Amino acid sequence: MRVKSIFAITAMVFLGSINTMAQKTLAEATKGKFLFGAAINAQQVKGVNPIETELIAKEFTTIVAENCMKPQLIQPEENKYKWEDADKFVALGEKNKQVVTGHCLIWHSQIGRWMFIDAEGKDVSPEVLKERMRQHILAVVGRYKGRVLGWDVVNEAFEDNGKYRNSKFYQILGKDFIKYAFQFAHEADPNAELYYNDYNVEKASKCDAIVELVKELKAAGCRIDAVGSQAHMHMNSPTLEDTEASFKKIKAAGVKILITEWDISILPSPYDGANVSASFKYSKEMDPYRDAIPDSVQQHWNKRVLDMFGLFLKYNDVIDRVTVWGLTDNTTWLNNFPIRGRKDSPLLFDRNYQRKSVVDEMIKMANKYK
Repeated sequence: MRVKSIFAITAMVFLGSINTMAQKTLAEATKGKFLFGAAINAQQVKGVNPIETELIAKEFTTIVAENCMKPQLIQPEENKYKWEDADKFVALGEKNKQVVTGHCLIWHSQIGRWMFIDAEGKDVSPEVLKERMRQHILAVVGRYKGRVLGWDVVNEAFEDNGKYRNSKFYQILGKDFIKYAFQFAHEADPNAELYYNDYNVEKASKCDAIVELVKELKAAGCRIDAVGSQAHMHMNSPTLEDTEASFKKIKAAGVKILITEWDISILPSPYDGANVSASFKYSKEMDPYRDAIPDSVQQHWNKRVLDMFGLFLKYNDVIDRVTVWGLTDNTTWLNNFPIRGRKDSPLLFDRNYQRKSVVDEMIKMANKYK
């Protein structure tokens, strides 16, 4: 009986050690390599679902707000600010001892129309728009001074071909709106890191334009610490080669790289961008995995995740952060983009709040890197 007891105790200790190893998180495995984070939505900020609250605290070293810090959410009308959700978001990160990053200060989308028009509904002058930008940025960045590591100062200023997006900011102020935004953000918090953020950075023409922007901002005396590559990906694009080429170009420009909105759609798509205004009609052909994902498709997705994650690790000397855009497949924005009503599975946690098997492989991969 004594021998059996010793064996039983030994087995329990061994199994316990395996369980502890299995419970290691990506946040732990990537420590010293890069921050590993997630975008969280308003319901998660408010702690509506205790399971999600626990996942956020346990699995990530950094968080970013999915929506509650965007211009329209914070200042829907001129000089009328709504701070409640953003305040709770920052407080949540502090409670969890997580690095908090801000998204985003200037963006052509999700911004109040008031920013660009006068009392008669006509475009404001360059001077007025510049001052409205300044007031907004100083208010937001100033409120969280010393509590937010860095900000996506300008979001999505380029088209995929490298041309400046013909936004209202660009129409009224030209490309200098970007320079002004960085100047104002630095004025509001001189210690905050400042980032430019965009999707399809893997496309050579867009990447080249962003690198040129970095050079121009530096020449103008602006602080810019990193380029954020959103990394909204598909099953076959972007290629590893194109992704690595973009890393090399950004690294050569003398700034860090942030993977800011990583997800990999498992569904076929008529569109390879992330312009939130894009929309296509629903069809079953574009939503083929309502009931189950075929094993071959899941394995393909897993390989895409591991290939890209391996590339992130390879460039961990220049990549400071990897953030997934959402917590679980339940709440991913890709359930509705670019086709409303689909059932996508682009994230590392499934609809039952369980991490997918590929996460263990990612942890093993990360542990091989010193």
